[in-house]
Amino acid sequence: MSFFSRFFKKETSVLGIDIGSSAIKLVQIRKKRGRAVLQTYGELALGPYGGLEIGRSVALPPEKLVEALKDILRESKTTTVNCGTALPLSASLITFITIPPVPDKQVGDIVSIEARKYIPVPLSEVLLDYSIIPKEESYASEDEKAKAEKLGRDVLVVAIHNDFINQYQSVMMSGGLQPGFYEIEIFSSIRALTDQGVGTSMIFDMGSRSTKLYIIEHGALRSSHIVSKGSQDITLALSKALSITVAEAESMKRNYGLKGGPEYKELTEIITVNLDYIFYEANSALLAYQKKYAKNVSRIILTGGGVQLKGFTDLAKISFQTEIKYADPFTRLEAPAILADEFSHIGPEFTVAIGAALRRLSEIE
Repeated sequence: MSFFSRFFKKETSVLGIDIGSSAIKLVQIRKKRGRAVLQTYGELALGPYGGLEIGRSVALPPEKLVEALKDILRESKTTTVNCGTALPLSASLITFITIPPVPDKQVGDIVSIEARKYIPVPLSEVLLDYSIIPKEESYASEDEKAKAEKLGRDVLVVAIHNDFINQYQSVMMSGGLQPGFYEIEIFSSIRALTDQGVGTSMIFDMGSRSTKLYIIEHGALRSSHIVSKGSQDITLALSKALSITVAEAESMKRNYGLKGGPEYKELTEIITVNLDYIFYEANSALLAYQKKYAKNVSRIILTGGGVQLKGFTDLAKISFQTEIKYADPFTRLEAPAILADEFSHIGPEFTVAIGAALRRLSEIE
């Protein structure tokens, strides 16, 4: 299934590209009176390009990925080749380290030395980046502040293999695009969904192949975890249990979800069992973080195509027993009010693409 829409004529514009395991999503935006304005958006399922059903995750060869990329650019009628591209979390290694208190000019050297302990390949084979995690803004006393400073700095380290970046670069260039940057999808999501002033939140990103969990504190990533189940696993479980085709199972899941009523009791039970496993893993990650840092996670932000399942939010509220927020990244953009209901529904699928586009737009101002 794909859908496309176009609103405005060509101006200085940028694209945000998100190539997921089961679909490509893109948005095109421009700047107008200090606001990011939506111009066009699109989603294209990748399963059919690999001979699989819509909704299935697929590992496409580069030539098929280029074909799909060209198709979505054409069908969504994009008018720019200037883009920012999000890379899947699975392509990266993310770790948190603590370094001793050293002058700022020495931080890079210390991080490189410490990173060797966690990265299983030579540093010459990866693109290495890092960011200092902000300290607490206030302390109970000067002694407590001094003690915290002596403990050193917490650093987020990200490594991506050069071969993977080169593969993406080849696909983008073959598709006629000019990427300004590549970044891990986590950071695109954070940009689209959180603000610096917001407290501690968990971004619950349910895709086709897996569910990614990111704990964010004051706009900075503090923890990440992957659950090796996603929306595709629900479809396959339904297909097997109900002895129906994968396409039929996907259709039933999308049409009824957890809201099928008594006549779809078995459907509801199968979906619930699979979601319960994912929610259990997410709660375990939450509790581990809260125990380690003695801090509560104040809300869960639901994003990714999998959370669009009917009844998903209701079950999440029961499972997490905390504030649940359905991601609506389109509110970061100026867009036709007549489509507000549609955007609020499809928002979780476009979180990463919007986050990447917002960064690219800020870079060309």
